[in-house]
Amino acid sequence: MSTLLPSELSILLVEPSDTQRKIICSRLTHEGICNIQTATSLTEAQTIISRHHPDLVASAMHFEDGTALDLLKQLKETNEYKDIQFMLVSSECRREQLEVYRQSGVVSILPKPFSSEHLGKALNATIDLLSQDELDLSHFDVHSLRVLVVDDSKMARKIIRRTISNLGLQLITEAVDGAEAIEIMKLNMFDLVITDYNMPSVDGLALTQFIRNHSQQSHIPILMVSSEANDAHLSNVSQAGVNALCDKPFEPQLVKQILYQLLDE
Repeated sequence: MSTLLPSELSILLVEPSDTQRKIICSRLTHEGICNIQTATSLTEAQTIISRHHPDLVASAMHFEDGTALDLLKQLKETNEYKDIQFMLVSSECRREQLEVYRQSGVVSILPKPFSSEHLGKALNATIDLLSQDELDLSHFDVHSLRVLVVDDSKMARKIIRRTISNLGLQLITEAVDGAEAIEIMKLNMFDLVITDYNMPSVDGLALTQFIRNHSQQSHIPILMVSSEANDAHLSNVSQAGVNALCDKPFEPQLVKQILYQLLDE
């Protein structure tokens, strides 16, 4: 196991407001973060990132030269930046405005103002994504577990793959939606399915119903990941046979706890 300490994290804070920068820097320092760089625009942030790759970018949403989504997409689409984690810090609370960030692979979305608990969880999630901490299962060799990851978002699949890879799972197959997952499962056996809820064609609920009622793997554990995990319309998911629900953004420690429950009982 190799785990970073908060004091070892390198953070780039991108925030146009002088007041907010001072407040957030103070909070980060209080959490033990020593290496903090700041930028007031996307252009300045991009220049800093090109010279020094931080572990985490903490960014406001709106700037004169673009939005946090522009910076996030650049990081996720550039191979040399793929290990940089991204945290959104925003007073925006509308689900429709935040959904694109959840789907794009942010490690956390912090509200303004945020509490020490909020910040601590976000920093811990960053550390978990950058660290190796394998599952120690009683009944399985974690390296031999076969996992099917189903999500129509390529970025979301990458986040899930990285998270579970850090936990020691190596045999990972990906499907872009429930329809492809069904075809894959007709030809291959798995020990775990991790699926998104909202997908075109065949969604996570329909996939779960197929697995439970029509497949040869009806007892396989199913973890459903969704940014709508607390919405009323998901109340029937557990009845369909989902074993556990996990919200987006994907929290590594919570995922670890869930996998222990699903695979080690």
